[in-house]
Amino acid sequence: MYTSLSNRRSFLKKMAVLSAMTAAATMFPGILFAEEQEEGLPKGNLDWKKAPCRFCGVGCGVLVGVENGKAVAVKGDPKSPVNKGLCCVKGYHSVMALYGKDRLTKPLVKKNGRYVETSMDEALDLIASKMKETINDYGKDAVSIYGSGQWTIPDGYVASKLFKGCIGTNNVEANARLCMASAVTGFMTSFGIDEPMGCYDDIDHADVFIMWGNNMAEMHPVLFSRLLDQRMRRGVKIIDFATRTTRTSMAADKSILFLPQTDLAVANAICYEIIANGWVHKEFVAKHCNINKGLTNIGYGLEDNFSFKDQPEKIDFEAYKKFLEDYTPEKVEKYSGVSAKDIKYLASFYGDPNKKVMSLWCMGMNQHTRGTWINNLVYNIHLLTGKISTPGNSPFSLTGQPSACGTVREVGTLTHKLPHGVVTNKEHREFAAKIWDVPVENIPAKPTYHTVEMFRALDRGDIRFMWIQVTNPMVTMPKLKRYRDGAKKEGRFIVVSDVYPTPTTDIADVILPSAMWIEREGMYGNSERRTQYFEQMVAPPGEAMSDTWQIVEVAKRMGYEKQFYYKKESHIEEIYTEYRKHHANKKHNMAPLAVLKENPGMQWPYVEGKPTKWRFNATYDPACSNNEAFHFYGKPDGKAVIWQRPYEPAPEEPDQEYPFWLNTGRVVEHWHTGSMTRRIPVLHKAMPHAYVELNPDDAERMQIKNGDKVRLTTRRGEIILPASIKQRGIPAPMQVFVPFFDESMLINDITLDSFCPISKEPDYKKCAVRVEKA
Repeated sequence: MYTSLSNRRSFLKKMAVLSAMTAAATMFPGILFAEEQEEGLPKGNLDWKKAPCRFCGVGCGVLVGVENGKAVAVKGDPKSPVNKGLCCVKGYHSVMALYGKDRLTKPLVKKNGRYVETSMDEALDLIASKMKETINDYGKDAVSIYGSGQWTIPDGYVASKLFKGCIGTNNVEANARLCMASAVTGFMTSFGIDEPMGCYDDIDHADVFIMWGNNMAEMHPVLFSRLLDQRMRRGVKIIDFATRTTRTSMAADKSILFLPQTDLAVANAICYEIIANGWVHKEFVAKHCNINKGLTNIGYGLEDNFSFKDQPEKIDFEAYKKFLEDYTPEKVEKYSGVSAKDIKYLASFYGDPNKKVMSLWCMGMNQHTRGTWINNLVYNIHLLTGKISTPGNSPFSLTGQPSACGTVREVGTLTHKLPHGVVTNKEHREFAAKIWDVPVENIPAKPTYHTVEMFRALDRGDIRFMWIQVTNPMVTMPKLKRYRDGAKKEGRFIVVSDVYPTPTTDIADVILPSAMWIEREGMYGNSERRTQYFEQMVAPPGEAMSDTWQIVEVAKRMGYEKQFYYKKESHIEEIYTEYRKHHANKKHNMAPLAVLKENPGMQWPYVEGKPTKWRFNATYDPACSNNEAFHFYGKPDGKAVIWQRPYEPAPEEPDQEYPFWLNTGRVVEHWHTGSMTRRIPVLHKAMPHAYVELNPDDAERMQIKNGDKVRLTTRRGEIILPASIKQRGIPAPMQVFVPFFDESMLINDITLDSFCPISKEPDYKKCAVRVEKA
């Protein structure tokens, strides 16, 4: 498979050059790299079929070459409007992730402390009987399923249908709660409806790109190459606003560093400047915006059974203006680390009526104990200036998983969600119940546990059964040791569906081998509301089965044959056709399957045979119905909300005992926990283990050199990692950075499980740590 890898080292180096942007000739997507992709491909008549890439939420289109029943090559799809033929280093090697030597191929059941191979029928029978037993003994809220933004749309849909519609519990969560829940609550609180109003086409129109804590060069390199292409074509500006110097910083026209958590204050200072300089688009704000203030001092979610509900109060513009007086650039400069001059520099782009601005963010804003607030504040900037829902004027939340938008946000695989709405709304429950053919009383009216609280409930014993699919929480959960120990307690039954052994399969009572990506049929939904279909191209190994069909089989064994009537040979089409009923309206209509099969994805809302690129703008969006230029129809009055949100410090800040900030994140070679990319030899060799980045001055003071062992200690525990100084990224003084892909160096053992009280998303970006040479 994929034997022609002669130029892999060269290619990897050149991709690194692309990420670092040191050679202009490598910055054009689809030219140099399209040719280079062809150079490394096997010769012969391969059968090429389209699919979305398996990795991040950009949703690049790829062509997979199949020969003799095996995926042997991959290249960028030139017909895809997302990547236009370009692949990043992970996407280019993606098919190799199918063929790791330790692939799971048979179900495993733990008996007397050891895993024993069994048949798939026996394993599914056991799972169904254990679920029934748990429900009978402890009640329906004692069973749960924890999925992923890597679930396909059919996977997530049948999971929600089984648990919420049939069993009658809202114990459905997905790992996207850990990475984009704040983006959801930001959209919902500001606009009353989820997902970006813009699209990737905004890149071709914007004059300025501002990265809000977003290392786009490494995390979304294909999209970032499109920014670089526009800079070379049109001279656009790229501004990096971050807590650490990264490859994005190196490629930017200007890099501005801020102290952790103070992005809240800087965003407010930008709003202050916009108002003080008369840059407010008064007509837009008057016609299309309300101003609200919410509760403050709202806690950090550190205690079990934490609950919070915001209480918005409408205020007038003068009250909001008065509030911002505490956020003058000069005042904010004193504690943010950002000069008043740089704050005014940022504000000048947003305030200039002749500049189109695209704000881009990912985990830096979302994994934040005030994640909803900082999302709101960036929307405030765009709303005050009217720079929204038009080509090139776009606040845009990027996504980390291939279907975090499609399967979690659209399908609604979070405790409070339904495919078209929320469980707390009676009409939404009635609508779902009718489609699912269940009594409306089956669907509980109250959410149960978000992800952190779900694992706390497992630890406490309130949850006794958990089915984990397509994710690796025993690497990704914050304050990990508590939740790992909790999962191992007596009286818990854990099922894990995956393709490789992981620290999560280590805690399982039953391990189910899953079909991966093109070994089954499905759809993903990417960051720009693009739904993409892929067919089954190769057979899965052994008894591996799609996650969709695993759930269907268990549902039937539990007595829900009526609701899970799907035929195996056509179940994806049947499920998707049923799913589309939930979104059959101008605000969210999904393209038919036949359209998805013929095209490299299609954006929703798909109305009268056309995708909607810019929502809430009557010129482009057929759902607008207020006879105005803009209609923010997610809110009852059609107006977006400008939120008054203050700066508040992080729950844990450096002190004398723990004087550094700890930040965690990703690297370009590996994807999330590395369970797939570490099976790709060239990627594993390029980045074989985790490390801790130190600021060079801090390292010199502590007499630490590259490769030296460094002990990191927090209030949760300690970990030892090799030092990285002046290599990939450079933290600010008294800060350190650790990637989380390495299961042999579990950095999340020592992170804090605080979260945004509104979104319930944990803050992986900041806690206090002591740093010592080991």
